[in-house]
Amino acid sequence: MMRKLMIGLIVLVVGQGEALAQVSLDSCRRMAIANNKEIIQQQIKIEQAGYQRKQAEAAYLPSLDFEGGYIFNQKKLSLVDQDQLLPTKSFNPATGTYDFNLLTDPATGMPIMNNGQPIPSQVALLPKSALTYDVHNVFAASLTLTQPIYMGGKIRAMNNITHYAEQLAQSMHSTKVQDVVYSVDEAYWRVVSLVAKQKLAESYLKLVKNLDDDVQKMINQGVATRANKLTVDVKVNEANVALAKVNNGVELSRMALNQLCGLPIHSRFTLEDENKKEVVGSLHATHVVMDSVYARRHEIRSLELAAKIYDEKAKVAKSEMLPQVAAFAAYHASNPNSYNGFENKFGFAFSMGAMVKVPLWHWGGLSNKYKEALAESRLQKVKIEDAREKISLQVNQATFRYEEAWKTFDKTKSNLIEANENLRCSQLAFREGVANLETVIAAQTAWLQACSENIDAQIDILLCDVYLSKVMGEMKY
Repeated sequence: MMRKLMIGLIVLVVGQGEALAQVSLDSCRRMAIANNKEIIQQQIKIEQAGYQRKQAEAAYLPSLDFEGGYIFNQKKLSLVDQDQLLPTKSFNPATGTYDFNLLTDPATGMPIMNNGQPIPSQVALLPKSALTYDVHNVFAASLTLTQPIYMGGKIRAMNNITHYAEQLAQSMHSTKVQDVVYSVDEAYWRVVSLVAKQKLAESYLKLVKNLDDDVQKMINQGVATRANKLTVDVKVNEANVALAKVNNGVELSRMALNQLCGLPIHSRFTLEDENKKEVVGSLHATHVVMDSVYARRHEIRSLELAAKIYDEKAKVAKSEMLPQVAAFAAYHASNPNSYNGFENKFGFAFSMGAMVKVPLWHWGGLSNKYKEALAESRLQKVKIEDAREKISLQVNQATFRYEEAWKTFDKTKSNLIEANENLRCSQLAFREGVANLETVIAAQTAWLQACSENIDAQIDILLCDVYLSKVMGEMKY
């Protein structure tokens, strides 16, 4: 875990052995990607989708199942309720047939009847015990092999669904990574901005304190009043308050960046761009080919995969209306077995066959299910078109904001040059006694505002550039 947290960190030794890390933007991105819980969840979903794909592929192959069981019966099984007397037959050479042995009337030679049934002259005893079987302990087992032959296209559709689902999970993972990287970039440049404003607040405080010292000297020489001193003191207090606020902002923004990077929120490190006087690069071209943007955007890719999944779901729904054929083979074992008079030992047998299922009438339930799946597929295609329109608007707005940010930056640079010169001239004139205190304070305030606007303009360029890369699908990580 610690190795992950220290990716890209360059340790600098300062003070009395205290270690202060210097972190680049790329290091923050890698740490955030490695430690973000939502990204980890997406990685697990990719793993799950892979298992689902393998599960669907297995449906093409025959399945082998074993079933076994044991039953204890209290009583034995008897096929008759008492001993049986069965009539016998004798062979008649004259007719070549077997005739029942019956009692006959000597006078008429006809069989003697009893309740409408002839009375046998000879019987064979079949005791009840001969048809009684020991079934106290019954064992049964079966090994069955089943091979789907035709399932109406369901197996193929399910395989396609799981393949698309795995790609969708990967696309959603990439989208989440881009979102995290964008959040890290925002937090990173926010820290850089506040650190720059912290230094600016310190410089402004030093500036007004120097002015306060100058006014105190002028009071001592009798060329300034107590009211002048109070005016400057107010500015000193305002500068102290502004510095306290920006200090708190820096700490809070560092905590937010630590949280995104998966570090303890009180971790202390400096950012690689904190001490740069200017952090912007150069204006790059913003030529846009929307078809290329659509191809790069993971959101469009996800919606297209979702549409394909719903197309396949429609095929699954359609398969419910088609015949389904499967073949099977089984090897059975039972004890007692019925293959040789219910012997109390295992008997084995083999069987094989085929099963056909043909849906006939379901009151429109299956057809309506299929129509619902088709409607859902059409809905996904409409969502894709809607997403394309919104992305087109996003890209055009981001391009406009990026170009506008550069124009603003150029103006703030000009304003800063003028503010620096104005401050220098007003301070010189104040020391020479040809400018009043209000002129110097106004020049200092204008300089502070120009510096602050210049910092904001630089950070705005970077954020606009990051956002433009995101909406164009060109964000690198």
